[in-house]
Amino acid sequence: MGVFKIEGGIPLKGEITPQGAKNEALQVLCAVLLTDQKVTIHNIPDIQDVNKLISLLENLGVKIQKIGKGSYSFQADEVNVEYLKSESFHTEGQALRGSIMVVGPLLTRFGVGYIPKPGGDKIGRRRLDTHFDGFIKLGAHFKYDEDKFTYSVVADKLKGNYMLLEEASVTGTSNIIMAAVLAEGTTTIYNAACEPYVQQLCRMLNSMGADIQGIGSNLITINGVEHLNGCTHAILPDMIEIGSWIGLAAMTRSEITIKNVGWKHLGIIPAIFQKLGISFENRNDDIYIPAHTNGYEIQNYIDGSILTVADAPWPGFTPDLLSIVLVVATQARGEVLIHQKMFESRLFFIDKLIDMGAKIILCDPHRATVIGNDFRSPLRATLMTSPDIRAGIALLIAALSAKGTSTIYNIEQIDRGYENIDGRLKALGANIVRVN
Repeated sequence: MGVFKIEGGIPLKGEITPQGAKNEALQVLCAVLLTDQKVTIHNIPDIQDVNKLISLLENLGVKIQKIGKGSYSFQADEVNVEYLKSESFHTEGQALRGSIMVVGPLLTRFGVGYIPKPGGDKIGRRRLDTHFDGFIKLGAHFKYDEDKFTYSVVADKLKGNYMLLEEASVTGTSNIIMAAVLAEGTTTIYNAACEPYVQQLCRMLNSMGADIQGIGSNLITINGVEHLNGCTHAILPDMIEIGSWIGLAAMTRSEITIKNVGWKHLGIIPAIFQKLGISFENRNDDIYIPAHTNGYEIQNYIDGSILTVADAPWPGFTPDLLSIVLVVATQARGEVLIHQKMFESRLFFIDKLIDMGAKIILCDPHRATVIGNDFRSPLRATLMTSPDIRAGIALLIAALSAKGTSTIYNIEQIDRGYENIDGRLKALGANIVRVN
């Protein structure tokens, strides 16, 4: 188990460039299975979850060539569908939740999709019903093996259909879209997720010859085509990482410039951080954050009531940044209610923040009230363990602002989502050491 040792309380300074979006990468990488022609993808983040998926694709028979840093070509002209039945695939699929998104492409192109119950973050239940309900509506036959914990779908030829999704699942929407692009006829998806990740996948598929309409809305129409071509695609900057760096700058009172952020794709994220009192400027698609030497003050609602920050499907606020908002609020002036609606276990890391001196009331598994210290009482260094990617980066930010030396265990969770995190923080002046 890897460990970070962090000497906190040191203001940082400099520029940082966000990696490619992890959540987009997991989707567009699976889309290479939809064609036998070469697909080139740029700005792929070098992180554990993405590298595991690339390895899984290679084991399926996809020819992969690294062109340069973050750039790969993929050609799925000799896919070995029999590999799906192997113990090796079972092990790989369990270790990566993103592996669920190979099912749609394999089902529509080869007539079979198979996946063990996938793993991923321990943040509560994340149902797969949306994925498989969609496949069934397209004409697939579904089976769940309770002894082996495996899901399978088969179909001779998928046929387009209308479907109203029970939840606007990002991965579910993307999986169904990938299955529908080669289906016969027209598929209409209502209550579709419309996150930038889904939009990017749709644009990539259209560049391959798909016919997808309604991109960016919650009503997607897919007219099936007989085959797809190759393409070249560039992944967006990771908006979750961008939000993390905004929070880091404010919490450590550091002057930081985040480069090439893709501002128009950030949605409501900048506005939420501004509601926390954080000042920054959009400079030619960079975000400049000055050192908040006088702190930052949370805005109340116009009637004077306490601000609530809650997650919601896009264009609402992403749940992946609620942990960052929570930790940043611990040193603000004012109070805020954090409402994590989607996952029931994502707030359980706050006991460590309380140990560090934060004033937080855990109301229930979904809600926490944060009373800001306004830097009058710095957080204290402590020992902690990263339970998942997003809580892990929040604890890391807390450690960087805390007085003394903190130790974070299980940093593999952070590595799953953040590329060379310690190296990039060191470049800003952070005192962080990785101990393997």
